[in-house]
Amino acid sequence: MNAQKIYGHLFPLVSERLKRDLHNLLSKGIQNVEGRHCVTGYSFGELFDWDMYFENLALSYFGISEYCKSGIECFLDRQKENGFISRTLGVKWPKDRQHFKPFIAQTALLFLKQTGETLWLLQGYYEKMKRYLDYWLSEEYDSNKNGLPVWNSADHSGMDNQDERGGSIDSYICEGVDLAVFLVREYEAMAKLSEAISKDSDCVYYRTQSNELKKKISEVFWDEKDGFFYDINVRTGQFIKCKTVAGFSPLWVGAATQNQAKRLVEEHLLNTDEFWLEFPVASMSKLEPGYRQEKYDYETCCNWKGTCWIPSNYYVFHGLIKYGFKKVAGELAEKTLKMLLKNDNTREYYNAETGDGLGLNPFWGWSILGYFMLLEYETGYFPSEPDTQYISHLWT
Repeated sequence: MNAQKIYGHLFPLVSERLKRDLHNLLSKGIQNVEGRHCVTGYSFGELFDWDMYFENLALSYFGISEYCKSGIECFLDRQKENGFISRTLGVKWPKDRQHFKPFIAQTALLFLKQTGETLWLLQGYYEKMKRYLDYWLSEEYDSNKNGLPVWNSADHSGMDNQDERGGSIDSYICEGVDLAVFLVREYEAMAKLSEAISKDSDCVYYRTQSNELKKKISEVFWDEKDGFFYDINVRTGQFIKCKTVAGFSPLWVGAATQNQAKRLVEEHLLNTDEFWLEFPVASMSKLEPGYRQEKYDYETCCNWKGTCWIPSNYYVFHGLIKYGFKKVAGELAEKTLKMLLKNDNTREYYNAETGDGLGLNPFWGWSILGYFMLLEYETGYFPSEPDTQYISHLWT
């Protein structure tokens, strides 16, 4: 099934939009960082951690892989002896106490799938990745040694202004359910990388870490009364009772039981008073006191208090498919595409009530991934899954 048949009368518009975004990305978003060319969706030139992964995931549809490797090398070459890597390159906002979110191994696996290249991993980068992962369980991030690290703050989580759950800068209070989920996926990716370079004992270790962490997520973050996955306050051991899109992230890696998934979807995701607004998925439940859709000045903050962001839509979409909610997943893919095309340009994030674009305009970063959700739904090609084999030029 080709893309033209899947998108029907919308294909010319989607194709034109993708062509324009790709042109902007390659002509305006490539930064020369100490001799390496790295990709960013931001016009001000900053490079961020999970953005790097989702941007390269979108680029994989065009057969472009080089920025996976150059981005990883750029960040890993700045690693400190203890394993710490800042989540930005500090072009605009240095983050000297915010460790790189768990997306390096996933980006490396994306590169491996596309190229088959492993030699560079053995030139020190694989060992650096191991130290970076170990640092997530260091004293700074896992002080109670329960294997569930904390976010430095809401800012660190990437959901910049969700202080209700993530806390203020350097507060280190939130054992994030999404952080644990990202670590699961990172362990899975490291297991695949280990296998590729014949590090058999490492492969066993990372698969074990992944399986154990998935079990913890299901048991520790789940509130049976509310039917929701909450973050945990590391100081009190209590749930942080703030419903955000992060609560659906366990679906992405299969960490929820089938009953937990059913309750999440039926009681919360599809609740039009909470997350299923006109253009889902809201990044914060509409019932939360902090909920708002107003635009923020970018210099101050992005808004994750109810607006719609493509990366979270993407992982919720895949979680729905994983648990058999295919009809809902298809509807989410269609609504996401409708929201993207409602605007003249691809935008950084969106008003979940009206679909109006917010933030940077135009934006050529991770939001591009939203155009491919319907394609993935119809073809069953899921490039973010560790075991999925790469298919080149699927779009064309």
